[in-house]
Amino acid sequence: MSVDCRAPLPVVRVDQIPREENPQRWLVEQLWGDLSVGVIGGAPKCSKTWLGLDLALSVATGTACLGRYTVPRPGPVLIYLAEDALPVVRERVEGMARHRGLDLIGVDIHVITAPSLRLDRQPHRDRLLETAQRLRPRLLLLDPLVRLHAVDENDAQQVAELLAYFRLLQRRLDLSVILVHHTRKNAPGGVAAGQGLRGSSDLHAFGDSNLYLRRVRDRLVLLSEHRAAPASPAVSLELVTTDAATIHLEVVAEPQGDRPGNLQDQVLA
Repeated sequence: MSVDCRAPLPVVRVDQIPREENPQRWLVEQLWGDLSVGVIGGAPKCSKTWLGLDLALSVATGTACLGRYTVPRPGPVLIYLAEDALPVVRERVEGMARHRGLDLIGVDIHVITAPSLRLDRQPHRDRLLETAQRLRPRLLLLDPLVRLHAVDENDAQQVAELLAYFRLLQRRLDLSVILVHHTRKNAPGGVAAGQGLRGSSDLHAFGDSNLYLRRVRDRLVLLSEHRAAPASPAVSLELVTTDAATIHLEVVAEPQGDRPGNLQDQVLA
């Protein structure tokens, strides 16, 4: 892709920018902004992939994410799961669809089947761009980020260059991008969830919407943050496995009177 270095940049006078009555639009209400980039972050085995697929199924079908969060404008979804075999991807999505009373046939989720995707390399970037241009997805889910590149995640310059590619996809194709990423094993307790992401702090600053999964005692807690909207209230999630044919994530209602009583329990919590 060649760029004429002598061509002026496009500009518009500020009063000619179209107004929006409601500038905050959602891909998934309260969880992910429309045309937003960001991460699903968490430690290993915290159901990050399950959450990503739940979001993907909701956007593709217009059904509520986690049984609670609505999708205003559904549309196609493009996903790449680098650590899961294709039959496993189908089994997970089919189980979630079955739980929602949906038939998998016709679900508008498209799975990239390439054995590897290295988005620090221009040929792979071009192929992903061409694929997304053809499918025009509302959402691109890439899981996990660490399998998509060979850059030094602690080098801010290298990370920024990689993230700039995802921003280019978002702006050129009017889609949302979700990157699944790990938190550091030695992340100190008490810090903001985004500061525990592995690698450069650019990963945290990059996100328009970010979701974080944490184990708190015996519970899986979902936290959110948004650049242009208040964070949604934290909720507890559970991976429901009572029926192997309909495994899914769902929001767990908080029991009444569940606040720790003494100071020691509150500190532990």
